[in-house]
Amino acid sequence: MRNTVFALSSMDGILESGVEWGPSRPATGPFDTPLFIGWLVRFPRLWNQIFFWQHGVVFTHPVLPMRIALLVLLPLLLSACAGPQAVLSPGASYVAMGSSFAAGPGLTPYLADAPARCTRSTRNYAHQLADKRALALVDVTCSGATTGAVLDGWNELPAQVAAIGPDTKLVTVTIGGNDVGYIGNMMSVSCRSVARAAGQPDDRCRMPAWPDEAGFQRLAASLNRIAAQVRERAPEAILVFVDYVAVLPPSGTCATTPLAVDDADRLREIDRRVRDLTAAAAKQAGALLLKASDLTRDHSVCGSEPWMNGYPAPAGMAPYHPNLAGMTAVAGALDRLLPR
Repeated sequence: MRNTVFALSSMDGILESGVEWGPSRPATGPFDTPLFIGWLVRFPRLWNQIFFWQHGVVFTHPVLPMRIALLVLLPLLLSACAGPQAVLSPGASYVAMGSSFAAGPGLTPYLADAPARCTRSTRNYAHQLADKRALALVDVTCSGATTGAVLDGWNELPAQVAAIGPDTKLVTVTIGGNDVGYIGNMMSVSCRSVARAAGQPDDRCRMPAWPDEAGFQRLAASLNRIAAQVRERAPEAILVFVDYVAVLPPSGTCATTPLAVDDADRLREIDRRVRDLTAAAAKQAGALLLKASDLTRDHSVCGSEPWMNGYPAPAGMAPYHPNLAGMTAVAGALDRLLPR
């Protein structure tokens, strides 16, 4: 049809009347998308006369060609910016790093060839995920580890990042709480509270060591260094920061958290800071973030179905650490998050 004026509309109403169909013209060959957009923005009237007229469309409004072209080409531009999409095929190399919340103390059996003090469970979230996806797992998690253990090693243990190679396709890390005494302080004040309630001396309990602002700043820098090391060692790997499973409820305490109100609030603030720093590091690195804290909020140690051990813990379990249900929930969330 020819010289027929009609209106186009979109969800946000940016396209209105001002389109005329002209005589049919053959389409030209392929063109450079970024260059086209640049010229389109600078010279909308020129592209109205050249490009769109050649495709059989004449615009009476000078800005409409730019608007329509941007809508048409937006998916192409987003795809170009996103780059190649990572795929986790069966057999892909997976390195799991982190501290006890990744290692799984109390969840026996432990890996036979792992250092005993690491309490590296065969049922932690990394092993469960590797089983789900048939991934080739290298588990270097270790209870008590700090970011220093990940980056530089810990006594006889090599740096956890040393396990990452150019063929690594997936890296998960849960780390940072030990740098600022999160769980260690929780155990210390709980031990002292239980001792006092029983009328016993609390000198067998460690004194809490509360972190200062400098400690949080060092943690932030270390988390960024971990991400940089992963990118350097395995440029094509998917990096996932997994934050800490919820330990305490959002407010208050319960029978399995023998904590003074002030101590509980102080520990929640440490937890919040660690979560925020983990999220910031993931964002800066362009990594994925699994908020295990949100996933498990209704399953804290005080929940009706806790995914967390209380204090004191059941026999053989670790106080204030995830139970098997908690580890399984994190593994399932990772499975849903990651590409196939």
